[in-house]
Amino acid sequence: QVQLVESGGGLVQPGGSLRLSCAASGRIFSGAIMGWYRQAPGKQREMVARISSGGTALYYLESVKGRFTISRDNAKNTIYLQMNNLNSEDTAVYYCNRVIIPGAWGQGTQVTVSS
Repeated sequence: QVQLVESGGGLVQPGGSLRLSCAASGRIFSGAIMGWYRQAPGKQREMVARISSGGTALYYLESVKGRFTISRDNAKNTIYLQMNNLNSEDTAVYYCNRVIIPGAWGQGTQVTVSS
């Protein structure tokens, strides 16, 4: 039973933009603080941003501040990550999940920043 589905990744040139989406089951999404995470090759998964149940951004990784924006649409059980001015260090597989008591991880969506 798939509960988290990330999409929107791709290959983009440095300085480009992408918008990621994460569709979650209501059981995971409803009333929960949600987060975007990423895992680059050979590195541990790290939290990129998190958002309150009401839609307030609570945290951004220092390296993405001013470039990434997290948002959510509670009617659609979906969170988004708008990523601007991408650079090679943003290359990773991006995942979403509930921050407290995470559910099973989805497949993620690959973001590759390269010229």
